[in-house]
Amino acid sequence: MLLSKRAEMFLPGLWPAYFSRAKGCRVWDLDGRSYLDMSFAVGTSTLGYAHPAVDRAVQETVKKGTMCSLNCPEEVALAEKLTVLHPWAQMVRLARSGGEANAIAVRIARAASGRDKVAICGYHGWHDWYLAANLNSRKNLDGHLLPGLDPEGVPRELGGTVLPFRYNDFDELEALVRDHDIGVIKMEVSRNFGPQNNFLARVRRLASRKRIVLIFDECTSGFRETYGGLHLKYGVDPDMAMFGKALGNGYAITAVIGKREVMETAQKTFISSTFWTERIGPTAALKTLEVMKKKASWEVLTATGKKIISGWKELASRHQVSLEVSGIPAIPSFSFHGENALAYKTLVTQEMLKMGYLASSTVFVSVAHTAEIVEGYFHALNKVFQLIRECEQGRNVKRLLEGPVCHGGFKRLN
Repeated sequence: MLLSKRAEMFLPGLWPAYFSRAKGCRVWDLDGRSYLDMSFAVGTSTLGYAHPAVDRAVQETVKKGTMCSLNCPEEVALAEKLTVLHPWAQMVRLARSGGEANAIAVRIARAASGRDKVAICGYHGWHDWYLAANLNSRKNLDGHLLPGLDPEGVPRELGGTVLPFRYNDFDELEALVRDHDIGVIKMEVSRNFGPQNNFLARVRRLASRKRIVLIFDECTSGFRETYGGLHLKYGVDPDMAMFGKALGNGYAITAVIGKREVMETAQKTFISSTFWTERIGPTAALKTLEVMKKKASWEVLTATGKKIISGWKELASRHQVSLEVSGIPAIPSFSFHGENALAYKTLVTQEMLKMGYLASSTVFVSVAHTAEIVEGYFHALNKVFQLIRECEQGRNVKRLLEGPVCHGGFKRLN
């Protein structure tokens, strides 16, 4: 059900796929084999799996009841906490998934601006409004989501309502605003690279000047490099922002925060869902935020991520392998170059799995990734890079693979 967890994205036919339990940094498959997890649940558990304090808080909530005809006070406490961490925001809407949060934010922003067209940069979920970007050209989302996406099932009438621009390309965004009636700019604060040439501040000024609602999608980046949104690091305030993934340490909770004058337009449309009012998500988020603050988790994630980035670069240099490293330190990624890039990526996953690691080319760093675990990871990875070096010198990488090459884009599964 989640593209990022498909076996085909890692090791077709050989990836364990399903788990029986998870604790800290370790995962057990259905056959009882355990692995140290470097992929880490697409970034949802920065405190480690089954964190005892978060789980205890949730268990106490379950005993008291998770749903009734009234609202839970935890949602108010969470909203207050988020607005204290982000003083520019005064109102909050809670949901349970990133896709929902993105859809809520776009609906409110369109209502507030009175215009339909959205300029986007980055990944913002699976809903019709976003995939409409590929109606005019199926390549529009290649650099934002995955190549090869056909927007089947998305009404053709939505074509031209969502227009992508490249990160750090202010001229491209300015042209979109000049040539189209853009009402919303929706973007990730950073994904692969940070802002250059005062990019975020220039976007903010453009949005203010043209009365465009600026949304920062922090579902992935939030609470990893700062105690709150990554935008706090750059000192640029949006009109709206969303948080997810790390917010509940594995429990389903997302939040849309924003300026009062923007968020109040939600009363002019219809945004509602029964299970947005359940109690577990806000409970988990409140305890997660408490533990994060106590551990200064964002500092731990950043420091560990920098060590991982340094380790990859050192391995690449040692074995003379061409490697590109990108991403914020808490979510670093590497990629190979050349015609064997995907085969090398598959080889990494295959060989690391044999040595007891769930690993690919991206690490979602957790505080459970201790120095000892990181050291063991690089001891194992060194052996794989030695194989890649041999392949660069003439050895056939395809003969080392025990199954098909992993997918590099979206492919239909038969």
